[in-house]
Amino acid sequence: MALAPGLSRKLKKVLESRTETPDLLASLKTLSTFYEDNTPHARRNLRSTIEKRALSINLDFLQASSAAQQALDQVEEEVNSLAECCDRIEKALNSCNATTGNIIETTERLKRDLDVNTQRQEIVSCFLRDYQLSNEEINALRDEDLDESFFKALAHVQEIHANCKVLLRTHHQRAGLELMDMMAMYQEGAYERLCRWVQAECRKLGDTENPEVGELLKTAVRCLKERPVLFKYCAEEVANMRHNALFRRFLSALTRGGPGGLPRPIEVHAHDPLRYVRDMLGWLHQALASERELVLGLLDPDVGDTGLTASQFSKRQNGSGKTDSDLTFVLDRIFEGVCRPFKVRVEQVLQSQPSLIISYKLSNTLEFYSYTISDLLGRETALCNTLWVLKEAAQKTYFDILKSRGEKLLRYPPLVTADLSPPTAVRDGVSVLLEIIETHNSTMVPVSRETPDFNLVISALLDPIIQMCEQAAEAHKSKGAGHSSRRRLSSDSGNVSKSSVDAILSNSSSTPSSQSNETPSKIFLINCLCAIQQPLIGHEVAAEYVKNLGSMIDNHLRILVDKEVDTILRRCGLLPKMRHFRSKEVSLPLAEIEDTSPTSLSECLKAFFGLVLGSESSLPEFELLQVPKLRSEACIQVARSLAEAYEQIYQAILDPENGYPDPKSLARHPPDQIRTILGI
Repeated sequence: MALAPGLSRKLKKVLESRTETPDLLASLKTLSTFYEDNTPHARRNLRSTIEKRALSINLDFLQASSAAQQALDQVEEEVNSLAECCDRIEKALNSCNATTGNIIETTERLKRDLDVNTQRQEIVSCFLRDYQLSNEEINALRDEDLDESFFKALAHVQEIHANCKVLLRTHHQRAGLELMDMMAMYQEGAYERLCRWVQAECRKLGDTENPEVGELLKTAVRCLKERPVLFKYCAEEVANMRHNALFRRFLSALTRGGPGGLPRPIEVHAHDPLRYVRDMLGWLHQALASERELVLGLLDPDVGDTGLTASQFSKRQNGSGKTDSDLTFVLDRIFEGVCRPFKVRVEQVLQSQPSLIISYKLSNTLEFYSYTISDLLGRETALCNTLWVLKEAAQKTYFDILKSRGEKLLRYPPLVTADLSPPTAVRDGVSVLLEIIETHNSTMVPVSRETPDFNLVISALLDPIIQMCEQAAEAHKSKGAGHSSRRRLSSDSGNVSKSSVDAILSNSSSTPSSQSNETPSKIFLINCLCAIQQPLIGHEVAAEYVKNLGSMIDNHLRILVDKEVDTILRRCGLLPKMRHFRSKEVSLPLAEIEDTSPTSLSECLKAFFGLVLGSESSLPEFELLQVPKLRSEACIQVARSLAEAYEQIYQAILDPENGYPDPKSLARHPPDQIRTILGI
């Protein structure tokens, strides 16, 4: 059975509707609040019921919003009244703008003029500040009493003067010139007044021993440096005042001493030359330190505030060379007055003939203070020149004493004693030299001092002693030659019946008188040189001279050994024959030469073996050499030289070219045996 189309659509629509949607559920929940009876009548009237319900809700809403509607109407009325007021105000403003336009334009123009005038006023103020002096500054420059305002005004004048130079480079040259003339007038007047004030203050510095330099005076001198001529006047005033004050203080320190007699007068110690001179030098050095501090703080206050050291005083930068010359000039002038009294007293000390050690200590002391004060004051100054002259005089006195001492020793050389020991003058001279070396090592040496040549001192003291020893040795040798010639004449009658070997030994021993007499002289010289050398070993300043003494000892020892070897060979008769054995150019065999014939050589070798194999006293032992090491060395050198001479003879005998018939019987002992016998 088919449904009606309308019903079919409705049914389909109902079936397709979704009952679980939130809107549907909310609608059904609301419907359940006022739909109570589910009757046919109620279902038929459902639409009207819902519409009534909606109408009731709308009526309630209108009733609830009526108060708000009334308020909105009131607001609308007030807004309309405000709009009317704004229209009236706009009309009033338009009317005012039309009537006050000229006033606003005038105000803007006056404001621009005010800005321009303000700028001009600032320019004028800057010009007056940079190019004009105030009345207070002018009065400060003209007042006789100087204070800080004077220096501020003077600095302002200098600043204006510098600004005028800039003004001259513009088109305002006339104004610049006029201002420069005006400032120059103020400036010159201020500098003259400043110079007079500084000179007056500097005169007061001579009244006290250690014056204090005020900050105002330092500032005045610093400003016065801009005028070198005026600055020099003030420096000369300071130099003259301190010159006189220092001269009076020096004489007072010499004669009266300090306040109340303490410290005591320096001349109280005039009997002690070394302390006397050292006290004067110490006083001058202390005075130089205080005067340098005063002058440096006054004439160069900027450097003085930074604490310039003594070494920097003479090694400043190149830019301050003019200031250095001024400081040196002032200090030189201050200490110029004390040079003469100091020099006279030191010369009196040197003329009083002090001892050698005192003279040397005086020379070192003067040299030390010469370098020290030169570092503080400068080399080309009166005080330094005086110190160097006195140092040279002390050194000359010292060397004159050494010269007279040496001349006396050479004029009266001592006699050589029997034991050939050094004379007393050698020990005395070495003792004096050791004391001088100790003084030299303990001497204070400035950093700038050049290392002196101490060898001059050693040579001046020891060379005359060595010459004296040589003269004494020569005199002893000459005296010994006379005695030996007399002994030779007396012994000729006793040589009648002797063997050939004894004859050779006796004849040869009587001939070399000069050589045998030379041996004690050489031993005496070696003993003297060793007595000088031994105490000096270990002293660095005498190292070179000790080395030279060693060379001299070695040379004398070599000559001594050679002479003794020649004497032994001459006693054996071998010395004249040695030239044939040592010569490499021989025309004939040695056996055919008369001096080296087998018979002659046999007798000489027997005499040689007799000396070598004889008693211990056959060879020299140099008992009188006082240094055991040299004694042993001399004996070894004699034995070595004899062994070398015998080896030459032995090789020549065994050489077939020399033609010896029976060389083994002639040279019975090989060189090794001779060396063993001689102990080498």
